[in-house]
Amino acid sequence: MKILSASELAAIPIDQRIRLVEDPWDSIAESSEAVEIPAWHKTELEERLQAYDAHPNAGSPWSEVKKRIIN
Repeated sequence: MKILSASELAAIPIDQRIRLVEDPWDSIAESSEAVEIPAWHKTELEERLQAYDAHPNAGSPWSEVKKRIIN
């Protein structure tokens, strides 16, 4: 397998570069069960879910957040 430099990669047409990223990503997604989720990720997700359950109306919808960011 040849390792390409950044300049060599930049010379490849964009559709082929996208494919270079998509193919490995798809193969990872197909075997996602082999990717271990760190315990701290699980803990963080559980805490966020509990916070949402406790206060489902807290926060703002994305459309409002986006308006605040852009304006």
